[in-house]
Amino acid sequence: MHAKNRIPSSGHSTPSPPASPLRSPRYRHGRKPGRFSPFLPGRTIAHRLAWLLLSVLLRRQGIFLFAPLIYISGMLLYMGTVSFDVVPVIKHRPAPGSVYRSPQLYEKLKIDMNADNSSVDAISTIWKNSYKGGEWRPCVNKSFEGLPESNGYIYVEANGGLNQQRTSICNAVAVAGYLNATLLIPNFHFHSIWRDPSKFKDIYDEDYFISSLKNDVQIVDKIPEYIMERFDHNMTNVYNFRIKAWSSIQYYKDVVLPKLLEEKIIRISPFANRLSFDAPPAVQRLRCLANYEALRFSSPILNLGETLVARMKELSANSGGKYVSVHLRFEEDMVAFSCCVFDGGEQEKEDMTKARERGWKGKFTKPGRVIRPGAIRINGKCPLTPLEVGLMLRGMGFDNNTFIFLASGKIYNAEKTMAPLLEMFPNMQTKEMLATEEELAPYKNFSSRMAAIDYTICLHSEVFVTTQGGNFPHFLMGHRRYLHGGHSKTIRPDKRKLALLFDNPNIGWKSFKRQMLNMRSHSDSKGFELKRPKNEKSTILLFEGVIPSLTGGCFTIAVTAAVSNKAVDLDPTEPTQKPLLFALYRATQECPIWSAAMTIFRGGVSDAVFVMYIILIYYQLGFHFAVHNEEASSSSAAESLTFHPPRKAQFLDRASFPAPSSLAQFHGNEDNKRIVHTGPNPLHN
Repeated sequence: MHAKNRIPSSGHSTPSPPASPLRSPRYRHGRKPGRFSPFLPGRTIAHRLAWLLLSVLLRRQGIFLFAPLIYISGMLLYMGTVSFDVVPVIKHRPAPGSVYRSPQLYEKLKIDMNADNSSVDAISTIWKNSYKGGEWRPCVNKSFEGLPESNGYIYVEANGGLNQQRTSICNAVAVAGYLNATLLIPNFHFHSIWRDPSKFKDIYDEDYFISSLKNDVQIVDKIPEYIMERFDHNMTNVYNFRIKAWSSIQYYKDVVLPKLLEEKIIRISPFANRLSFDAPPAVQRLRCLANYEALRFSSPILNLGETLVARMKELSANSGGKYVSVHLRFEEDMVAFSCCVFDGGEQEKEDMTKARERGWKGKFTKPGRVIRPGAIRINGKCPLTPLEVGLMLRGMGFDNNTFIFLASGKIYNAEKTMAPLLEMFPNMQTKEMLATEEELAPYKNFSSRMAAIDYTICLHSEVFVTTQGGNFPHFLMGHRRYLHGGHSKTIRPDKRKLALLFDNPNIGWKSFKRQMLNMRSHSDSKGFELKRPKNEKSTILLFEGVIPSLTGGCFTIAVTAAVSNKAVDLDPTEPTQKPLLFALYRATQECPIWSAAMTIFRGGVSDAVFVMYIILIYYQLGFHFAVHNEEASSSSAAESLTFHPPRKAQFLDRASFPAPSSLAQFHGNEDNKRIVHTGPNPLHN
């Protein structure tokens, strides 16, 4: 039978064409294997299996229709086995600085640290880069002329610890000399924290103090009877000035002097930090004269201090009598005031709460006050622990044979916290170790006298290390420079950088040591902003900034000076103007690539500041890209983190912690209840 045709037949029949073979068009006889064939030579078994699986899926395209159904069925089956009452736990990484990680870092670095013999001990090379600019000479020339008739008597009450009282004494001498007044020996105010009833003559040589200043300021130890009769022999009846902190010397002339001329005696209480740093040279001279020449410790304290210095030098005879002194601030009140959290757990929390309430009732529990320990640590405001001090010094090149004198009060939880430091420096000494019980017995219950002994031993050390700031290290740094012609080795660590390093669990010993050596070389070569009084025509500004070299080999302090109303050309290799180029010369000697940039600019302060900011911006951008390139090839981020310190924390109650008007202040958000800066106790030594 033939197939039907829609076209009418013409009478002739035509056979139909043969049927096509039942064969897939994909496979034809004689087709040569192409480059996608799974059986090509050189193909691995994995490649062949993958190709076969892909071929099956492509030939059976219906599988793709069932894939969503298979996926949904699998999800329903899985979810059916899990209870919906379970809430997934999301683990957040602790904020930087919120956890005290130094003990874990010490355990990690201990083996490499003890095995490191790559360099000689730092105590023998600390003066390797010597000062070539010559010595500085003190500007405290004594007067040999008589004094005019006094305008009256000034009585001050010095509050605080040993060195805050010392500040009050120096300021009192300066004010009395400027007002041509007679100064009564300052009275030391008894404080609830230090609990030291010592008087002036118990700590200082009173007769020597009066005689040393006899041609500059009149000083007496008693007010005449005829004056005290007017006040019933009671000093509380004398008119008391409540002077604002950091007041200018002009305020004393305009406000205090008229009342002094009227009453013939005035009282200023309290007197801590009541004179600005920005004062004329004549006032500064009296301050320095009182501090470095007239204030000498009483004979018992001085003799014991010098005896302990001799013993310390005898113990360190193998190092030429050189030793390192460290001022450690980890007493209970210091830890409590900082509001930092360490590894003491609930016991530490309970101890700190009691200490804060005992020393500063209600100060830390005011409504709306927020304390963030992590922000405080990252901002460099936490006191360094003994373990962190030991790690820092070992990283700076001081080996375990170095003799260290530790100046401190009673360390909090000393049995636990001091163990790592003693392990790293077994030759560490304290005044309790150097002196006998009989020698220290007269001073045991007097914190100021004990601090005076520490001061004497630190004064004569080869290197002084400060860990927290405050009056004690500031006086020592100035006194040591005064005694050594302007040169003394002082290590002031960058605590913000240290906080980031101690918080990095991935850092290795070599990287940590490199950071510490850089910190050591720059710790005492930083510039400062110095302003002359407003009545002076010239203003000297020193700008500082740590600018890393993008070549990776050199870090230095970039210091730019500008002298307004005076064009000066100075050669960095011939620093004839030593006061201006002291820090500049140190920087150019350590890193010559900056010598061309270290110049005194013509055109005054504005041009110098403009050029300085151009340099800073240029290097900041370059370093930003360098850091990103380094992060792509390195797993450690410590190198890049340390150059970007976080925002400074703010004071909640600035009125309680006024800063000098001559110093640069931080002006942040006026909402002071957001972040609390609870740094070092401003009343503590």
